Amino acid sequence: MSRRIGVVVMQSNRVVRDGLAALLDAQTDIRVVAAAGEPEAGLRRARETKPQVVLVDASLGNCRSHRFVEQVRQATPEARVVVMDLLPEAEEDLVEFVRAGATGFVSKRASADDLVATIRSVAGGADVVPPSFTGLLCSYVAKHVTARTAQSATDAVRMTQREQAVIGLVAQGLSNKEIAQRLHIATYTVKSHVHNILEKLDLHNRVQIAARAYLGQMSASTN
Repeated sequence: MSRRIGVVVMQSNRVVRDGLAALLDAQTDIRVVAAAGEPEAGLRRARETKPQVVLVDASLGNCRSHRFVEQVRQATPEARVVVMDLLPEAEEDLVEFVRAGATGFVSKRASADDLVATIRSVAGGADVVPPSFTGLLCSYVAKHVTARTAQSATDAVRMTQREQAVIGLVAQGLSNKEIAQRLHIATYTVKSHVHNILEKLDLHNRVQIAARAYLGQMSASTN
């Protein structure tokens, strides 16, 4: 039997927290290794249990959710963070969570099946951004990344053909393993390409790579 996905649940409402834990523990491939109602306790439990995924409530208050995501990424860099209950119109929140290092998002209007599917995908190495958030993220990239026209031209020159192929597959939502299989290369080679792409484009995570690629396609289609 394959190893179950270890999840830490960070949710301030105890009723909701217990409900989420019960829902996830009922899955044959997911196990809640810890649940907490306060960021300090959640961070401590994440350090102790070393989960694959940390599920974070977007509404902890006073920007604590953003700080918690950043602290988790610093303390347990192997863990991937999924932010839940985010409103589609909350552009500023979405941007701050991306900057903090979150790689999965679950809308406030999502179903239980959507939540479980997102956890599985993120644990497998994919980045999950609901369609309702795509426009907001692309708007952010347009303002803060592609505004540097001269740098964009330099990026195009510096990017290798293999890196361009990886960017396209990241934009399709493929995990490192899936990209490796598609390109017939080792998974660690894909990780190296992704690292180089992030540095060259001055981006912070795969979500931003996907958004930038999407924006580039939209721009090309209008020219």
